[in-house]
Amino acid sequence: MAVIFWDVIQYQRLLLMVVILGIGGSLQVGFQGSMITYASLHIKEFINETWLERFGHSVHPSTLTLLWSSVVSIFGLGGLLGSMSSGCLAAKYGKKNCFLGSNMLMVASAFLLGFSKMARSVELILVGRFLCGISTGVCILLHPQYLGEVSPKKLRGFTTSTASMFWCLGKVLGQVMGLRELLGSGALWPMLLAFSGATAVVPLLVLPFFPESPPHLLLHRGDEEGCVKAMKTFWGEKPHWAELDDLQKEQAALNSTQSKSLLELVKEPSLRWQLYMLLVLAVTTQLSGIQAIYSYTFEVIQATGFHLEQIPYLALGVSLCEFLSTILCSFIIERFGRKMLLWAGYALMGTMLAGITLSLSLQPWFSWMPYCCLSLIFCFVFVFGLGPAGATVSLRMEMFDQSSRAPAFAISGTLSWAGVFVIGMVFPLMLENVRQFSFLIFMGILYTSGFIVYFFLPETKKKSILEIQEEFDKLNFKKKQIPVLDAKLTKDHELCTKL
Repeated sequence: MAVIFWDVIQYQRLLLMVVILGIGGSLQVGFQGSMITYASLHIKEFINETWLERFGHSVHPSTLTLLWSSVVSIFGLGGLLGSMSSGCLAAKYGKKNCFLGSNMLMVASAFLLGFSKMARSVELILVGRFLCGISTGVCILLHPQYLGEVSPKKLRGFTTSTASMFWCLGKVLGQVMGLRELLGSGALWPMLLAFSGATAVVPLLVLPFFPESPPHLLLHRGDEEGCVKAMKTFWGEKPHWAELDDLQKEQAALNSTQSKSLLELVKEPSLRWQLYMLLVLAVTTQLSGIQAIYSYTFEVIQATGFHLEQIPYLALGVSLCEFLSTILCSFIIERFGRKMLLWAGYALMGTMLAGITLSLSLQPWFSWMPYCCLSLIFCFVFVFGLGPAGATVSLRMEMFDQSSRAPAFAISGTLSWAGVFVIGMVFPLMLENVRQFSFLIFMGILYTSGFIVYFFLPETKKKSILEIQEEFDKLNFKKKQIPVLDAKLTKDHELCTKL
């Protein structure tokens, strides 16, 4: 841990980049996910007031539920659209320009949300939430990609895992700002909705002074001089021959500098197991139970037996616990590796869910059982932040090369947003019908995914993208073969000889 800390201090510009991208990236998603709970009561009252002003009578409860559901779900719809379009936008305009564009869209949505109460318009809230969803859908995928590409190999795990740390920080910030003493009051709730616009200004002011990522400059634009200059900007003035050599080898191994389309990615034999692992990681993240606890923290904690007035502060404690664990994950990920953090994390999370189910079942017989259950929820969230949260983000970036990374992230993002929607719709029904035993379904998924990761996922720690690709080729082709780079160079040499 001390070695990683010393390395990070040496790369001061890279550390500044981590902060800038975090504020304009995953922090936005975490904030939007948590603050809407605190603004819900005020938005419902506003809908009722505007309906009364327009039509002369109060809104029907079913219509109010429909409008409130639209306010919540339209954010997910925008996020899904942003995730699906992020791949082609990043390939065409570059990750830096797309990141700036998504934050400009966030500022525009903040203006609409901030003036919605003054304009007495629910429609402005809907449009603002939709634009906010598009912005977060784009930047949540670009954030870890950009971080991974501007980081040296020895710090790639640390920097990419900070995406989950800023996500947790955003949730904590949303919960703190949503308290009645700050912006969660009846007079200031529009400012709570528009707060993301203030954080989006930070990357808009600072990011233009940084270059594009070195891999994008060399592998997409063929600009070796610009690539070297970008390396010196992010990593210091000393020569970076090893990193440049890795990029040149990756350039030689690529068939073209153009990004693959979604169909090309799916049909590519050399990326088959990478896609399998991407699906496993994306599905497990959504069906591990963590999203259910995120989305229904109040309901889950209330089911453990605590009073309503205690729940907001306990929910804040859960988020703080995860935030601290993601900070720790950033420092241990290069020591233990991604693979171990994943399978061990899945196993421990599954065991915690079994304990939560047991404690909820025994709650009527023991007065101290609610505290035991709450402790297990804290442990569950801590283990997720310590292992799978950071390792999943790192692996998504490391499993794919420059030409296939953008469409792969688009697939992952689409699955994530779809998973949020499905869990939001299904988990309340599960909790109502099978009650605490619904967590056993998540436990089975965690154990199954841990088994798959342990036996099939190669370790990516401190390996170049080409070395990781060669590890996956052992699974993709199931026989000993010429490494990707050597095969490509041999083919090029034969063509030159014939010519």
